[in-house]
Order: sequence, then structure tokens, then C-alpha cells
Amino acid sequence: MRFDATRLDYRVIFGIIEPGAKVLDLGCGEGELMLILAREKGIKVQGIEIDEQAIYKCVEKGLSVFHGDIDSGLADYPDKSFDYVIMNQSLQQVKKVDFVIQEALRAGKKVIVGFPNFAHVASRIQLALRGRAPLTPSLPYSWYQTPNLRFLSIADFFEYCRRHAILVERSSYLTDKRIIKVFPNLFASSGIFVIRR
Repeated sequence: MRFDATRLDYRVIFGIIEPGAKVLDLGCGEGELMLILAREKGIKVQGIEIDEQAIYKCVEKGLSVFHGDIDSGLADYPDKSFDYVIMNQSLQQVKKVDFVIQEALRAGKKVIVGFPNFAHVASRIQLALRGRAPLTPSLPYSWYQTPNLRFLSIADFFEYCRRHAILVERSSYLTDKRIIKVFPNLFASSGIFVIRR
């Protein structure tokens, strides 16, 4: 696999998960991340996706994916049946945030959450100077086209975890091309977190 041709968030997640782990990807899209994990690390990965066209793309790649709405929960999966549950770029699109996070923490030993940081400096500047909803590489949709229902920042997510007694075991802060080390709530366009009970 040529990682230089792969999204940075995928490379970070790839580095987190151990070879041979059992993984559930919630909102897996067309399965690009699942394919990398299965081929390169021998990870047993399964996806859940609501978009039928994306499911067809997963099946074409030979991936195991189920049609489902993650807002409905993960009742088919026993407690701790996965080493990791991934919610990369899907948290901001769910309706029942508390329920979905609790279900992911129940079904998985650890949960990897990745989302766009709505407090990124580019978003702040566009909102302040133009007075309009921001358009950035991590927020590429106009307000009337966006699949995002939630607009959270890195600071918001840490506060959520603190209030709900969720341990943030690891965090990475990204732009499109590099990892950010300072003032992530201002300079990172997205964050990736490993959380657990």
C-alpha cells in the first residue's frame, strides 16, 4: 500500500489498530479504510452503512458490510465483540449522539472517533469576515448540502467525554497534510480520538 496516496486520517487510524484486530466501521462509506486495514494488517473488519450505492462499492471490493442506520443501535452485537469500533467522519452526522456513542463503547473495547473541527481558524475567519457558513477542505459542503447535523469542535468533544466519564486514551490533530501539535482547537481541521470506558 502506498500511504502517500492515502488520506492522513486513514494513516493515523491504520497506525492505531493492531494487526489481527476485530473491527467494526460505523458509516464505512465505500470501504476504502476497511480495505486498507484488511489487506495491509490482516484485520477482520466489518462495516455498517446506510447508503446503498456505497454498500455496492464495498461488496465489489469483497468487503463485509451490512445495510443499517447506526442511529438504530448495535443490538445485533454482544458486549465487547470488537477490539475497535470506528466512527470516522460519521459522528457529526448521527441524530442520537449519546445513544450511538454508548452503543459503540458497549460493542467495542475501544472506539476511534474522527470528525471535522468546526472551530478551525479558517472556519472562524470565514464566519467572522464573510458572515457566512464556512467552506473548507474538511467542511466541503454548502450549508444546504451538508450531511452534517452536528457542529462540534475538539474542545467540545473533550468536554463531552469529561461529562460522560469517557476516557480519551489517545488523540491526534490533523490538517489535510500534517499532524498538528499546538493549539489543536484553533489549527487542526480534524481530530481523531481513541476513547473507552
